[in-house]
Formats: sequence, C-alpha cells, structure tokens
Amino acid sequence: MKSFQTERWIVDKSEQSLIDHPQVIQASLWIKQDEVVALPTETVYGLAGNAGSDYAIARIFEAKGRPSDNPLIVHISDRKQLEGLVSSIPKSAEDLMNKFWPGPLTIVLPKGTKVSEKVTAGLSTVAVRMPNHPVALAVIEASGVPLAAPSANLSGKPSPTTANHVYEDLKGRIPGIVDGGSTGVGVESTVVECTDNGEITILRPGGVTFEELENVVGLGKVMVDPGIDDEKLAPRSPGVKYTHYAPNAPFVLVDGSPEFLQQLVDKERAAGRRVGILTTEERIGLYRADSVIPSGVRSNPETVAQHLYEALRSFNEANVDQIFGEVFPKTGVGAAIMNRLEKSAGGNVIKE
Repeated sequence: MKSFQTERWIVDKSEQSLIDHPQVIQASLWIKQDEVVALPTETVYGLAGNAGSDYAIARIFEAKGRPSDNPLIVHISDRKQLEGLVSSIPKSAEDLMNKFWPGPLTIVLPKGTKVSEKVTAGLSTVAVRMPNHPVALAVIEASGVPLAAPSANLSGKPSPTTANHVYEDLKGRIPGIVDGGSTGVGVESTVVECTDNGEITILRPGGVTFEELENVVGLGKVMVDPGIDDEKLAPRSPGVKYTHYAPNAPFVLVDGSPEFLQQLVDKERAAGRRVGILTTEERIGLYRADSVIPSGVRSNPETVAQHLYEALRSFNEANVDQIFGEVFPKTGVGAAIMNRLEKSAGGNVIKE
C-alpha cells in the first residue's frame, strides 16, 4: 500500500471557470500521473482515477480495500467522451441522457475499447454517468479523460457525503481530496440497463426514482432487477456485490411500531449493552436509548437520503454495541433508502 500526506484542496463550487482553479489543476495532475483523488459529486464523494489505465484502477481498489471483481462506474463531463468508451447507445438510453444528465443516473451500455478491463471486471458492459456537480465536471474536464469513481470510502463502510468522511477513511492512502462541501442527494446514483426495444431495468435504486424513469420511457417499460432484493442472485450493477454501508456496531432493521422497537432496545439495555436507534426528526422524542440519531424528516424522504450515511457514521462516535433502525416505504427515493439500509443491516430485519 502506498503512503501519502493526504492534502485537502478546498474548492468553492460557485466560483467561475473552475477548470482553471489551482486546486482543480492540482487534482488533475495527480490523475494524469495515474494516481487517484477524491472528489465531490451530487450523490456522494467519489474516488477517481483514469478509466483507461489499468494501474489507476488498481490503485482505486487498493486504496478502498475493494475486491477487484466489483465493476466501477465511469464519470464523464461531456457526451463526446462516450466515443470509444461505449460501442453503441440504444434510443432509450439517449432519452434518459437527455432528461437526467447531468444527474444521479448511471446507464449500463455495451463497452468500447477505451476502458480498462479492470473497470468492467471482465463484463461486456460499462456503467457510465455524468455527475451534476461543477467541481466534479471541472476535474474530469481538466484531467482530459473519463474517470472511474466508486464511493471514496473504505470498502463496506458508509459512503462519504463530506470531505471529512473521506479523510477519516482514506487519510494516508490517497494524495488528496477535492473538498467541495457536502453532497446533495446523499445516496448513490440509480443504475439502469437499456434494451433496444425501449425497456429499461433498474439494477440499483438511487437518486432517480422508478416513477421518474417511467415518466420518460412509458408505463410498463421499467423493470426492477430481482437481484436487488435477492442475495442469492448475482447482482448486475456496480457497487452492490458485497455488504455495504455498515457502521461498526451490529445493525438490525425493525419493521414494526415505535413501541415494539423500544421493547427491543430495553431488552438489550437490561443486558448491559449500549444501544443506538436510527430514526427521523419527528420520532426522536418517542425513544429512550444511549444514542438516538435522526436521518432527515420522515415526511420528506429526500432529506432522509441526504443524511443517511452521515447518521450511520455518527453511531461509530457514539460507541454503541447494537443499533436498531426504522424502515421506510419503498416508494420514490424510499426504494434507494431501504436498499442501502438493508445492505447496511446485512439483510437482518426483525418484524413485529
């Protein structure tokens, strides 16, 4: 493992001409040397390296401690960068790009020749998106190449939504972090695969919802990959093959009333264990525990998504022995929230 004095390059995303910003240039110089740097996107912070370089991709896996059989998402700043990166683009994919790019939508396409085999983990497809963050776009443009960029955290840990989160996980492992402030969406992009007949399949729920996709391609043309919820099936999306988003303490979801959840907490505390509860702002006062941490407002699921990873990371500082979390309806962005929570809990759910 290489060792670095990890720098933090602060960039105000509201500044003009970001491609000429000295900190953006500094980050791009490392990328041009086949190194990797962390950068902000509208979803989470990504760990970026040249998508065409085997060495750079190997460095991403090394820094994250991520298994190399897990494919990566490639980020572009201009559709011209699709040339050579992919071999063809179905019309349904074009329609989705027109509507959601730049934005939190990743599209799986037949791969071209200008992408490292390590990015695709030997698959015949490559996952591509255009992030909706001016700093990320500036770094990609300044680097002059598409960038592979999984979340900038140690593999299996909650994804980072601030530069501080990245520093906690990757200090000494990477040369630098482009600090563009907190991210917006809070959960990773939606990943879809398109077919020539106009149908699309959601491989991972995320910032673009089922309903939004259906509004573009038509009713009945959006499918959901059964591998999302069935651990026995081989996943087809980058970033879902292994347990993800886990805090240090065991985490269990509770599908039941606040009273039932409190009974579980009381039982653990009676046994001398410190217990945490993941809830929302409206329900903080309903619980008695050693640490009660809200993630947004239940009536506004977008805020739950924005604060989810930060809340999960907060339990590490609370020094709890067990964490219980509430569940959410799997509609809209709730599908992405529950996907991440179920991954974090390793599929462990207690039902009332």
